[in-house]
Amino acid sequence: MSTSNITTTHKRTARGDPLSEAKEGLIQYWFFLFVGLGLLWIILPWLAPFFMKIGWGGGANAIYNFYSFQCHQMPQRSFFLFGSQTMYSLDQIQATGVDTSDIFALRQFIGNADMGYKVAWSDRMVSAYGSIPLVALLWWPFRKRIQPTPILGFFLLALPMALDTGTHFISDLSGVGLGFRYSNEWLMALTGNIFSASFYIGNALGSFNSWMRLITGTLFGLAVVWFTFPHLLNNSIKSITSKP
Repeated sequence: MSTSNITTTHKRTARGDPLSEAKEGLIQYWFFLFVGLGLLWIILPWLAPFFMKIGWGGGANAIYNFYSFQCHQMPQRSFFLFGSQTMYSLDQIQATGVDTSDIFALRQFIGNADMGYKVAWSDRMVSAYGSIPLVALLWWPFRKRIQPTPILGFFLLALPMALDTGTHFISDLSGVGLGFRYSNEWLMALTGNIFSASFYIGNALGSFNSWMRLITGTLFGLAVVWFTFPHLLNNSIKSITSKP
């Protein structure tokens, strides 16, 4: 065999199999890849109202349509950008001519030049998905000290969001804005009606419903990171150290 052939064969052996190298890179850098993709995932819904603001309706609608498969996108439970308020009530949305009793009409309403434009997913999705890469970034410096939470811990942290989501779903069966989670009369009785009506009724930012969606979504993000990431880290370390 010629010297050039031997050298070429040696270089190929040194480089190794491209698939194996890609797998090794994924094992070593999975955290940074996940966080990068996670940040992109949570930023895109916020670009939809920005695109509407600058007049690029095609780009905005592409984002709205894509994220509609993951979220109801009802405007009374979504943040708005470039308008006079961060969130709007059903009455304010109805004043624009939208039939607020029709869930499909509500989902299709993205806002206007005066109200601004809604983010492509609800406040619950903002907290649930948004908290995952953010909690992961907080976890990373302490990763060697933090053990994974047991499966029971995961379910206990995720349970509040499941209960909040479930009760909202049951409440909406009575009609949008008509169920027990919209008026929260049960909470008024429980707390002696010591807070303002804006805290109990509706979904505006600062209301009970809004707080519950934000808090329970964040707890869910904490549950995902605390349960899965230590296991992923341990598995990646085992894969690297077990190589000959």
